[in-house]
Amino acid sequence: MSLPDMPLGPTDLLLRPLGVGTNTWKDEAGTTPDSTNPAAAVESALASGVNLFDTAEIYNSGASERALGRALAGSDASAFVATKFAPLPWRLTSGSLHRALDASLGRLQRETVDLYQIHFPFTLLRIPSLMNRLAEAVEQGRIRHAGVSNYSAAQMRAAHAALARRGVPLVSNQVNYSLLNRNPERNGLLDACRELDVTLIAYFPLASGMLTGKYRAGGREARGFRRFSGSFRNPERVEPLLQALDEIGQTHGRSSAQVAINWLARQENVLPIPGARHARQARENAGAIDFAISDAEAARLAELSDQLS
Repeated sequence: MSLPDMPLGPTDLLLRPLGVGTNTWKDEAGTTPDSTNPAAAVESALASGVNLFDTAEIYNSGASERALGRALAGSDASAFVATKFAPLPWRLTSGSLHRALDASLGRLQRETVDLYQIHFPFTLLRIPSLMNRLAEAVEQGRIRHAGVSNYSAAQMRAAHAALARRGVPLVSNQVNYSLLNRNPERNGLLDACRELDVTLIAYFPLASGMLTGKYRAGGREARGFRRFSGSFRNPERVEPLLQALDEIGQTHGRSSAQVAINWLARQENVLPIPGARHARQARENAGAIDFAISDAEAARLAELSDQLS
């Protein structure tokens, strides 16, 4: 049983409950099947029915947007492109949003972006001012939908109210959410999303790879920033959850990663966006939503996850 399509916020637009994260994409494709290959990832995702691609101006200093723009050039017109404005410290006026949007549209080779999000709330710029600029961009037809990212429940409510005064809905809030990061459930954000009819777009749904099983105790050693995460420092604590993902995956003929994504995607108002660097990853991710774990299996995973907090 495939998971059903879901609406984007309060709109009539239906999407598959899965997107493609592109934060690692670069300007050029690699030469091996497992190298980053945006064109192959896009082709595979679209062929699987997944058409939401999420990027940002600060991902690889614009290289991710450029790679996505080239990969989508001449492709299926159904592709849904989401990108983000970063309110960096040197952006002292909200008008900088329009200039940043111009640059993103150029890199993406598009006249309109489907979803434009404020990347983070940590800025000197006030939420109402930023929302007014988003509303202006919607009114100008340069963006179709307005969203935010990394906003708390209170910040999201303020953004929602500011946009509503302009007659523009807030459709999404993109935050870190996975079986190893249940904060959106505990801090009231997920409940607020459901109350306001805002889609929670879940980034890092595989907890930077920890939920794939690649980094379990005695296995591959984590590198880079992963080494400093609690789960990567103490992988043995995660082992009971990983074993449950393995067992449930075997029941459904799926991988642990697909089960972990399915646990998120089956929830109301939640749309995970795992990264896909090449065609194989895009296909594997798409396979995470063409089945459904049971309520009992989902509850088992949640209980084991709770024990890690």
